Amino acid sequence: MSDSRQPPDETLPADEVVGTLTSGTGDIEDDGYAAKDILVLKGLEAVRRRPSMYIGSTSSRGLHHLVYEIVDNSIDETLGGYCDRITFILHNDGTVSVEDNGRGIPTDIHPQQKRPAVEVVMTVLHAGGKFDNHSYKVSGGLHGVGLSVVNALSELLDVTVYQKGVIFRQRYERGKICSDLDIVGSTTKRGTLIRFKPDTEIFESTEFNYELISNRLRELAFLNRGVTIVCQEEACDSTPESPSFSRDEVFLYEGGLREFVSYLNEGKTPLHDNPICMSSERDGISLDLAMQYTDAYTYSINTYVNNIHTIEGGTHLAGLKSALTRTLNSFGLKSGLLKDEKVSLSGDDVREGLTVVLSLKVPNPQFEGQTKTKLGNSEVRGLVESMVGEDLGDYLINHMSVFRLIVEKSLSAARAREAARKARELARRKNLLDGAALPGKLADCSERNPELSELFIVEGDSAGGSAKQGRNRHFQAILPLRGKILNVEKARLDRALASEQIRTLITAIGTGFGEEDFDINKIRYAKIIIMTDADVDGAHIRTLLLTFFYRYMRPLVDFGHIYIAQPPLYRVSIKKGKKEWYAYSDAERDSVLEEIGNSPFHLQRYKGLGEMNAEQLWETTMNPEKRVLLSVQNDDCAVADRLFSILMGDQVEPRRQFIEEHALQVKNLDI
Repeated sequence: MSDSRQPPDETLPADEVVGTLTSGTGDIEDDGYAAKDILVLKGLEAVRRRPSMYIGSTSSRGLHHLVYEIVDNSIDETLGGYCDRITFILHNDGTVSVEDNGRGIPTDIHPQQKRPAVEVVMTVLHAGGKFDNHSYKVSGGLHGVGLSVVNALSELLDVTVYQKGVIFRQRYERGKICSDLDIVGSTTKRGTLIRFKPDTEIFESTEFNYELISNRLRELAFLNRGVTIVCQEEACDSTPESPSFSRDEVFLYEGGLREFVSYLNEGKTPLHDNPICMSSERDGISLDLAMQYTDAYTYSINTYVNNIHTIEGGTHLAGLKSALTRTLNSFGLKSGLLKDEKVSLSGDDVREGLTVVLSLKVPNPQFEGQTKTKLGNSEVRGLVESMVGEDLGDYLINHMSVFRLIVEKSLSAARAREAARKARELARRKNLLDGAALPGKLADCSERNPELSELFIVEGDSAGGSAKQGRNRHFQAILPLRGKILNVEKARLDRALASEQIRTLITAIGTGFGEEDFDINKIRYAKIIIMTDADVDGAHIRTLLLTFFYRYMRPLVDFGHIYIAQPPLYRVSIKKGKKEWYAYSDAERDSVLEEIGNSPFHLQRYKGLGEMNAEQLWETTMNPEKRVLLSVQNDDCAVADRLFSILMGDQVEPRRQFIEEHALQVKNLDI
């Protein structure tokens, strides 16, 4: 029997093989693919050719990543003890600037490159001072690509270094050097100022979101107590001679993580007045943690490594969860508070109502990819579990009143979990939660590939009827919901399962729900589109649905499966020529009216989807070639968690304050 893995008996001599490869003659077929087709990209060309490899995407998320790369460098100076002030400015000409009072990027000549070090950092990938533990003991930016990538993807970039009593400045365009590193003045300052304008050839949009950046800078101020971070937005009429700002915020938190937890718990009722704080260091890894229990039914854990928000968790999160469950159960048994209970406390039980911020400083963190969303260091889990367990145990010994509150909260959660389990089993026996019996209201599509399928969650039977008639039955499914679903921010899982509307949603989507049962691989539709009326009730229903998805089916949000449909606000028609236009904002309406001039017209303000017939709904809101969908992105977990608590929680005062602060930012006011 011959072995097909063995080479054939007859082989070409080595010189003939080489000749064949180089000349393109012989038995090897020439398919036109040769050495000349291999591109060697020099300098920063690779970044401009494939920007998503370095910043994740060329969408809004990638755009803002440029700012974070620069700010992270300034924060690294803070971690080293060299910087205590950072200033960010969103300028009215589309540029942004970040200035710090750190040591300044080195300006002396690099011994190997024979060029100023700042120029090397700005133009060479993987060039930086963070590859050893000499210049920076801990750092978020370990790859040495941050500044050079920002430079490559910027239409223009100016770097100014205040160092050695003088001011150094150099200018770049799309990563290319436009001037030498010149001395342009003297100074008593020190630090670095970088001002750049993102390249319109690279990014889908170059409009920065001030709120998004402001939230990140506030977060960094919490994580680095004692550092002052200024966040400003230039006013439209601001000039270099007479600067003015439409928004001007200063973030300084001497309380650090303790203040961070209190900020996140705004809108919730704490069970104990002061957050539990702990700080430890072992084997070169330092740990800071603050935690507080509230009356909420969900929990919020935010973990950071070297100031990087590890939104996908990792070994440190696993260690933290294990420490909480083990310590509370162990201490509960020793103290006798759990001795007579018939249920044991699970991880979900001890985490209910808990808000935690964990910040680690790790000398050599191993992140998954440049975006750094998950920590992989295996040794960290045991260290975190040990440090948190010991410090938490010491705290509980000295604060028995707080421990009793925690145990009562956890036992209540355990009983509710058991009730939810029974409700889930009952629902499954009746085929209410699995795919065997899809909801009767669901008008499913014929396509069975989830990647090609869409589910429209529609408000009301009237709009649902129009959507069912106007849809493309091949790939679009319609699920009408009557009325408002349960506010899960104020209800436990067992109450949520008792809601027919929520069971209908769970069954239609197919993934299951909650940490135990959710499986993203079972999703039935890649796009889940919330389509509600453009009024107050519609906005409320959207928020209720988003709250449910975020609290109990969060991977749908994290992996970009949730969308919000954008139905038009106005229909403008003229009898002459029988033309019509749809406007999605007041500005679009005014533009249409200006275009038609003095022609007699009819203006209709849509108050609900039911006012549109099937054809109009398809053309304006459901047709993939014409519609506008808003993708729901989870850019900041901590901010999202706080916002849901404020908007949907029991506390009225934080909600009133939020409305007052953001009232002037409303785009479409329904009155």
